Amino acid sequence: MKSPSSPQVAPILNPNSSPNKNMHDPDEALKHALLKSRPCPFSQSGSTSPYSESEPESDASNHNPLPAATSLLSDELLLKVLDKIHDRKQHITNSLVCRRWCVLSGKLVKSIKLIDREFLESGRLSFRFPNLEDVNLVPACIKSARNSGILLSNKLIEVRLSSGMVENGEGLFVRKGDVFESKEIDIGVAILAEGCKNLTRVVLMNVSEEGLSCLAKECELLQEMELHNCGDFALRGIYNCKNLQILKLNGNVNGVYDSVVSDIGLTILAQGCSRLVKLELVGCEGSYDGIKAIGQCCQMLEELTICDHRMEGGWLSALSYCRNLKSLSFQSCKKIDENPGLDEHLGSCMILEELHLRKCHMQDNQGVKALFVVCRSIRELVLEDCWGLDDSVFAAATIFSVVKNAPGARVAMIEPGFAPTWVSRARYVGRRRGALWAVGATGARDGSGAYLLPSALVRRRSIRSLSLKGCSILTTQGLESVLLSWKELDRLRVVSCNNIKDSEITAELATLFSLLKELKWQPDSRSMLSASLAGTGIGQKGSRSLRWN
Repeated sequence: MKSPSSPQVAPILNPNSSPNKNMHDPDEALKHALLKSRPCPFSQSGSTSPYSESEPESDASNHNPLPAATSLLSDELLLKVLDKIHDRKQHITNSLVCRRWCVLSGKLVKSIKLIDREFLESGRLSFRFPNLEDVNLVPACIKSARNSGILLSNKLIEVRLSSGMVENGEGLFVRKGDVFESKEIDIGVAILAEGCKNLTRVVLMNVSEEGLSCLAKECELLQEMELHNCGDFALRGIYNCKNLQILKLNGNVNGVYDSVVSDIGLTILAQGCSRLVKLELVGCEGSYDGIKAIGQCCQMLEELTICDHRMEGGWLSALSYCRNLKSLSFQSCKKIDENPGLDEHLGSCMILEELHLRKCHMQDNQGVKALFVVCRSIRELVLEDCWGLDDSVFAAATIFSVVKNAPGARVAMIEPGFAPTWVSRARYVGRRRGALWAVGATGARDGSGAYLLPSALVRRRSIRSLSLKGCSILTTQGLESVLLSWKELDRLRVVSCNNIKDSEITAELATLFSLLKELKWQPDSRSMLSASLAGTGIGQKGSRSLRWN
């Protein structure tokens, strides 16, 4: 019988035994892995031999804590290792390992959406994430409960709402009293600008001229900005944003908040942001003068998006001043132009390539026709989920066909950068070798840099791509009448247009389809569903049905 006071002797391992003998046991496998990864410190006695488990526990307890394996790596090397992780959410888990990993993981965060305004004003945001490039402050600008279960989200804004904000009775989810004052927001913007000087994109709400001025002075790399609920005179603060190229201006978001951006704000915007390349106007008011100022001052503007506009009649003709515009988009617009005026006074965007209309009301035949006249040089037309697009409205798209000027017509060539007054009523029809060509221009003056050329050189380019989606009123006959007039069409996409039938395709339209480079033909979603269910017995009366177990 073994004495209870006798020491326990560790079993002697056979050196010839295989180390993988018990590797099938998960616990043994884990112990083996930890033993292999454990560093071997030197003993306190100064011996150069590795640490031995046979040493007394009293000696082992006097050792310093074992350092982690990553402590041997420099900050630069460990930062490169952490940067190789593609899942950005993993940085949150990594920051919980230790204080060092928390600091290094914060340096890898480039984009953040702030919810707590105190986190910004205390300076912890810039200390915790010093390399931020993209910051969204909109949720922190609204007085709402953090843990609210009501989330308002759309493509323009995403905020959490309290029950009082939903039942305010004013028809708006976010009232003026629900948003922090501009002075309070300016304080946070100033702290952000001083701590994060590498910002390239920022999203702000109810900021004033002082806050934008501070941001423009401190963040010289700022290239993209999105503004919510800002008035006209607040836009004077972006005068010093020399590198600003992308701007999204949200004036009035239907049902969410209400602010006014008029011709005054558009003019200030145009004079202060002359290097804009992409501009999006949401719920903005204005008229001919505001759009004209943007076209004259922002000569580098290539993309313009107009969403749910509240423009006065006659504004459409001001688009002709955007001479370098390549893409024009309309989204959720209840009207195009109530009073566009005569076609000869509309002008044209001469190098415009793309026209997109999504979720727009197109019942007004006159406004749609005027828009097509202004955009008659486009190469791609996209129509998605537009209401009121019937055969009579779509017939105006025949203007996109190839047209040559009449024999003997007077033609003027205007050199790039030259816009004489005598061609203001000329009909621009295209570009040749970097110069603009106009039909009907008369009264050329000496020294103007323009001269008359034979009419045979003038030819307007035709549309080459058409995309239709969700246009349920348009019929096969209306589509065919327009497509046959487009001689250079090579790409066609028709999806979910239930009034366009396969059985109504004529021989001429079938021939056109055979010449296309790209064709996606899925007009009738019901017929597609019935064809995909053919032979399965599903969808027939008295047949099979699907049930959840």
